[in-house]
Amino acid sequence: MPIKTIALHVYPLSPCGITSDLAAVFGSLVEWLVVSSRGLGRGVVAALYFVVLLAPLTAWAEVALSGFMQQNTAFNAVAANPDGRHYKWLEEHARIQLDATEDAWRLLVKGDFSYDHLGRHDQSELREGYADYAASNWGLRAGRQIITWGLGDLVFVNDFFPKDYEALFAGRPLEYLKRGVDAVKLGAYPEFANFELVLAPDFQESRIPDANRFRLYDPMPAVTNRETVKPGQGDVGLRAYRDIAGYDAALYLYRGFQRTPSMRPDNMAAPTKITYFYPRLSIYGASLSGRAGAGVLSLEAAYYDSREDRAGKDFAVPNSQTRLLAGYQIQPAEDTSLGFQYYAEHMHDYGAYLAALPAGFPVEKHWSHTVTARLTQFFLHQTLRFSAYASYNTSNGDHFVNPELRYSFTDRWWGAIGANLFGGKPWGQFGQLARDDNVYLQARYEF
Repeated sequence: MPIKTIALHVYPLSPCGITSDLAAVFGSLVEWLVVSSRGLGRGVVAALYFVVLLAPLTAWAEVALSGFMQQNTAFNAVAANPDGRHYKWLEEHARIQLDATEDAWRLLVKGDFSYDHLGRHDQSELREGYADYAASNWGLRAGRQIITWGLGDLVFVNDFFPKDYEALFAGRPLEYLKRGVDAVKLGAYPEFANFELVLAPDFQESRIPDANRFRLYDPMPAVTNRETVKPGQGDVGLRAYRDIAGYDAALYLYRGFQRTPSMRPDNMAAPTKITYFYPRLSIYGASLSGRAGAGVLSLEAAYYDSREDRAGKDFAVPNSQTRLLAGYQIQPAEDTSLGFQYYAEHMHDYGAYLAALPAGFPVEKHWSHTVTARLTQFFLHQTLRFSAYASYNTSNGDHFVNPELRYSFTDRWWGAIGANLFGGKPWGQFGQLARDDNVYLQARYEF
C-alpha cells in the first residue's frame, strides 16, 4: 500500500510580530536566493531556503551556527581505478549547521558542500533538515533525518535505513556511512513502552561504490544496455522498546524494499539488457542489550521476508533470510575498549535457490558466518586515538580491515590517517574489492 506524501507546515511567530524592516530584509533574502541559486544543487538550494525561512525565529529562539571545513584524500595502495585514476577520493568539504530551539520546538539544518577533483566537481547535499516537536509523552519530527536502529557495529540486522557504502570504503568519516531519509517520525511514550513510527513517502536506496572507482563483480560485463527502476512508493518502519529487568529490549517491523539493487537480464541465453530493481521486503526483528559480567552483551535477530519471491524460485530476487547477531564489548583497561561480534545468515528455501541459479553464477552458502572485532585505544590524555576494525567471513574468506589513527591538535583541529583493506572470493562483498585497497587522510577544522 503506497505511503502518501505528508506535508507539515510550521508557522512560528515572534511574540511581538514581524516588523516591517524584518519583513523587508526577509523579502530581499528570498529574492537573492531566487537569482543566485540557479545552477546550484537541489540540496544546497533547499538548505538555503530553510535557513531563510528560519530568519523570523531569531527574534525569540536560541540559535546556534556551527560547521566545519575538511579535506578528504584516499589513494590506491594496489592498483589504479577502473577509470585509470589513482585516487578513491579527493575533495574539499564544508558543512554549515543551524540549530534553533524554543521550548518544545527544534529546527535543525545541516548543509554539506564539496568540490570533488575526480570528475564530480561541485556537489551539495542537504544532510539533515527537519522540524522537531517534543511533548511530555509524544514527539514528532518531519523532514530529512538520519535514523539508526539496531545494535550492530558495521553489521546491520534491524538497521534497515539506507547506507553509503562508497563513503565507508573510500575513507570518509564514519558519520557518512548513514544517508538521510525524507520522512515523518512519530514517537509515543506511554508508561508501558516507547514507540517510534517512521513514514517515508519516497524510497531511498543505499549508495553502492561507483564502478569507475571500485572493481565490482559483474557476471555479465559484455551487456552495456542497463537501466535502474526504483520503487514508486515509500516505506514504513516501527520500533517498540522498553527496559526489561535492566536490559534494553526492542521489537522492529519494516515494510518496504531491499536497499541494494538486484539485476535481471532480459534473456539468460543471449542477454541484451539488464534491469536493476529493488525487490519488495518485510523485516520482523528483535534486540536485547545490557550488562553481562564485566561488559555489555548485545543480541539481535531478524527474519527477512522476501515478498517478491517467497518460494525462492526467482534467482534475481534474494531469498528470505534469518539473521542473527551476538556482540560483547568490554573495557579491559582505562582508555581501552574491545568489541567482538558473531553474525550469521541463514538462507531459506535453499534447494529452490540452487535449482533456479543459472550456470556460471557464484553459489552462496546455506549458512554464512562472520566474526568481527574492534579495538579502540586512547593516548596522550585522549588526544590520540587508535582504532582497528576487522571482519572475517569463515564461510568464504571474505574480509575487511580498517585501522585508523586520529590526533586532535586543538579543540578545533584534528587529523586522521587510516586504511581500507579487502580480500576474499572475487564475487564476495569484500573479495571483489581486493585490488581497491586504499590509504586515506582526513583533516578537519570545526567552528
